[in-house]
Amino acid sequence: MKRTAQVLLLVLTGLGLLHTALFTDLYLRYVKEGLRPLLIVSGVLLLLLGLTHAALDRGSGDEEGHDHDHGHDHSTAPRIAWLLFLPALSLLFYAPPALGAYTAAHAGSETVKEQKRFAALPATSPLPMTLTDFTTRVQQDKELAIRGRSVEMTGFVTPGRTGGGWDLTRIIFTCCAADAQTVKVHMYGTPAPPANTWLAVTGTWHTQGALGTRTAAAALDVHGTRRIAQPVNAFTDDLPLTPS
Repeated sequence: MKRTAQVLLLVLTGLGLLHTALFTDLYLRYVKEGLRPLLIVSGVLLLLLGLTHAALDRGSGDEEGHDHDHGHDHSTAPRIAWLLFLPALSLLFYAPPALGAYTAAHAGSETVKEQKRFAALPATSPLPMTLTDFTTRVQQDKELAIRGRSVEMTGFVTPGRTGGGWDLTRIIFTCCAADAQTVKVHMYGTPAPPANTWLAVTGTWHTQGALGTRTAAAALDVHGTRRIAQPVNAFTDDLPLTPS
């Protein structure tokens, strides 16, 4: 790879990061929202580094010419290095698909943290809940406040691995896509929609195990579903935000 190409790679990568973090929400496919400023700073630094190298190269043209005259051109690298342009260009022109059902189907569910106290549930019906909150209530709330309550949860469809059926799923980034975890609630009473379909699902807890204990299933008897657009905060287990 020639020196000029190395400079171009730095500039393209910097521009790609700035484009993704400043003008789109695509960066949320890879990292948490709080890392956006770091992506912007990284893009600026890469862009400045590329431009600086370009300026230095102009000033050292005579020295490079001297090396070439003696047959010692050290400015090349293995041809495979050209593949580095693919991720740089993808940031500008083609964003890789977000993590979805395939990843979730091959991952276990996130372990729900111990919670000793629970606030009273509002009287809203259906009650909006995250998948984690629902699972925690079902398995740990000794007051059994979730019994008989109509709840609404949002997530995407993941085909069940054993025994058929399907799961409503959210993928959660602790930091970035590399440390993603999943939380799932199994759905009963309706055929599985296409994988990766985002849904708002209403229903009541599916009776299986002892409510308020670890034996209780994180499962829902579905009363209704409606398709929704993928929310901006797709890689959290928060109540959905409206896509921008």
